[in-house]
Amino acid sequence: MGIQKILNANAQYGVPVKIFTNDIDQESIEQLKKMAQLQFVHSHIAVMPDVHVGKGATVGSVIPTKHAIIPAAVGVDIGCGMNAIRLNLKASQLPDNLAPLRYAIERKVPVGFELHKQIKAKASSVIPLEKRLQPIIKKHPGLVRMLRKFDATWQKQLGTLGGGNHFIELCLDENQDVWIMLHSGSRGLGNVIGTYFIELAKKEAQHRFGHVPDKDLSYFAEGSNSFDDYVEAVEWAQEYAFENRREMMRLILEAIRPLLPPFQMTKEAINCHHNYVSREHHFGEDLLITRKGAIRAGRDELGIIPGSMGARSYIVKGKANPESFCSCSHGAGRKMSRSKAKLLFSQDDLIHQTQGIECRKDSGVIDEIPSAYKDIDQVMANQSDLVEILHTLKQILCIKG
Repeated sequence: MGIQKILNANAQYGVPVKIFTNDIDQESIEQLKKMAQLQFVHSHIAVMPDVHVGKGATVGSVIPTKHAIIPAAVGVDIGCGMNAIRLNLKASQLPDNLAPLRYAIERKVPVGFELHKQIKAKASSVIPLEKRLQPIIKKHPGLVRMLRKFDATWQKQLGTLGGGNHFIELCLDENQDVWIMLHSGSRGLGNVIGTYFIELAKKEAQHRFGHVPDKDLSYFAEGSNSFDDYVEAVEWAQEYAFENRREMMRLILEAIRPLLPPFQMTKEAINCHHNYVSREHHFGEDLLITRKGAIRAGRDELGIIPGSMGARSYIVKGKANPESFCSCSHGAGRKMSRSKAKLLFSQDDLIHQTQGIECRKDSGVIDEIPSAYKDIDQVMANQSDLVEILHTLKQILCIKG
């Protein structure tokens, strides 16, 4: 399927909004209309099939801008994304009881608000990040005051999962090959950078491009000091998120090796962002592309689209669809808020919906119950024009923050 719904430009809002699904709520539509009013948005806004309302900008939106950037559209989980590798192991080589594997990973990789007691990341990861960070905090010392034990915290959080919808999974594909897949971002310092610059944009309230329909859509204009500083900081956070996932994967492999037959990683390894901004060329223009809950799906580019903790996930190859700005969905997408999920579902519901999966089944993760998410198979059907499915994964072990 291709574009299924278009919000056409009119007197109230500027560019069209092209939506790759019919499954979209009115609140998201109203939010997208506000985004489309921004005069620096180029061509149109593309909306992925996992669309749902977000803070400031709609989750599942791809926003092309020229000469301006919106910090709230990138969000506070800067560089959040996925990492997956395939092992040369088959399902038959796994132990019948997966609980020891889960406990071994949980001992190696802190989850939620936890961090390593000591710096676990390699110096080759930490030193370049530290060198790039110094000029950022020199210009914006307020960042340091927003994170407790600043230097120790960001360094000790390298190789940690975080909370919410972040996860680590052991999966099997259609050939019964074993995969490790994880979802995480830039942790505490990424959140601080996002929060700091979102508030700075609101405070500066630049009006070079006219009226802003929502204060959460406050922007920095290219050529301003704040624009350059934000781009520098957001690129740092994106690199940190990438290194965080890579370090976490290293620790996971260390944790499971003693419990499994000898194995190697295959060449099929993917590490991709889905909350980020990048400079790209589309429709004859050099643009800033903000993907808020979307991944890049350029020609033959590999990506990961996870379902919920009880549904399938997909390894995909991009089709470089120009109308989506070479993008696709970043997952199934929530169909209800966390608070609503906690009201509607019980621990018994969670146990039933995660049957056969080694995972937490306590009340602390009810907000991540599969029924709180859209049907991933329908989401995939809606984006057949955007990606080709290479592998279908089903999790057998899941660790949630």
